[in-house]
Amino acid sequence: PPPHDRAKLIFTAHSIPLAMAQTSPYQAQLCEACQLVGEAVGRADWQLAYQSRSGPPQQPWLEPDICDHLETITESAGVVIVPIGFLSDHMEVAFDLDRQAKQVCDRRGINMVRADTVGTHPGFVAMIRELIEQRVSGHGGTPALGTLGPSDDTCPADCCPGPPRPA
Repeated sequence: PPPHDRAKLIFTAHSIPLAMAQTSPYQAQLCEACQLVGEAVGRADWQLAYQSRSGPPQQPWLEPDICDHLETITESAGVVIVPIGFLSDHMEVAFDLDRQAKQVCDRRGINMVRADTVGTHPGFVAMIRELIEQRVSGHGGTPALGTLGPSDDTCPADCCPGPPRPA
């Protein structure tokens, strides 16, 4: 296959504390989005990594961090990094991926390409407009991803309870 077909496909999203992840569908929704995009481009061998971790070091967050993950790649025709959890190429994307991840790849001799975020792509803007029109008109829409919810822009009251407080 051509080199781009052998490149590792790595999706990224913002990391969150594990306690928060355990009380929300965040990871499941991300994995479903990655799966759907992977299927659309004919790739089932994708991976999900996280970026933009913050907070105290003793607090566990979702892993692997994108830079740590890149350190584990042994043989590769390159990597394509897709910031699926971000809508625009803002500073977290530019710093975490275009600077830090790129430095790791350069040091390790890994060819890296970063996909653009959706930004103002006409298809994305049209989808947002359609969802707004559905909401304003009072008509229900379609589930955002597929088998996972929530649908449209509504969540049940118990959708994402806060993490348990330490005693």
